[in-house]
Amino acid sequence: MSFEVIKAGLFTTIQDRGRFSFTHLGVTNSGVMDEYASLSAHKLLGNDLDTNILEITFSNFELLANEDTNICITGASCEFSINDILQNTWQVHKIHKGDSIKIGKIIDGQRVYLAVKHGFNIKKEFGSNSTTMKESLGGISGIQIKNGNILPYTKNNDEILNRWHTKHIPKYEKELTLRVLLSYQESSFSTYEKEKFFNSSYTITPDFNRMACKLKGEPINSSLDGIISEAISFGSIQIPKDGQPIILLKERQTIGGYPKIGTVLSIDCFKLAQMKIGGTIKFEEIDITTAQNKLRDFYRAFE
Repeated sequence: MSFEVIKAGLFTTIQDRGRFSFTHLGVTNSGVMDEYASLSAHKLLGNDLDTNILEITFSNFELLANEDTNICITGASCEFSINDILQNTWQVHKIHKGDSIKIGKIIDGQRVYLAVKHGFNIKKEFGSNSTTMKESLGGISGIQIKNGNILPYTKNNDEILNRWHTKHIPKYEKELTLRVLLSYQESSFSTYEKEKFFNSSYTITPDFNRMACKLKGEPINSSLDGIISEAISFGSIQIPKDGQPIILLKERQTIGGYPKIGTVLSIDCFKLAQMKIGGTIKFEEIDITTAQNKLRDFYRAFE
């Protein structure tokens, strides 16, 4: 009872919500880049929200089903087909033994998510299935999915007719505004530098991966000439010596020595995960109370 990977695409990994409580050992959190898309797929299937999922970053991905189950495709808009018949994403599909599942061209967005009912039956490492290649943890042998891999799952004959309402399906634009909580190091940035930061537009550079997103635009200057390395949270915005902001993401290093102007609201990082190289980023300040309420509302929708 499994999928056979016919075409793995350029970069497909198994992820879940991440690996926690091990950063003191130098083990990054990892996990899905776009939690909205991932949690939506699990909600539609009736899975536990910590269930694993395939994160497909490039097109040309194909699976062969060896047993009946249910799947859901969310995330980037893509050409998704079952037995070469185009299908809608953001809804549950019944899969039968012998079916071919393909992810073709990615149209809008960057990451596609494929969830299966009850998830893939693979062993957890440090409490998670998330693949972290630089640490050789999670997934299958700690690396990306390869042609010929077998992804085991439990047979499922349920008829699940759930789909996401159109108004809740994200539209992935070329411009994005990220909400930012200023950091405790904000005093090292003058009022002028902070105003410049919040009134400038930045371009996403090719240095954009699961670890971080480096931007290019108006340089920001800090009065600090480096800091003693300290823990880095998800969404932290480092300002290196060249003044170009770097947003730290799911596979960020656990410590770093650049000053940080602030932290992007985590739910906005999920939107950033679907941006493409060359996209435009702007920043706006948000206060802690508003940020907490936004996070509470986001996760309450999946309860």
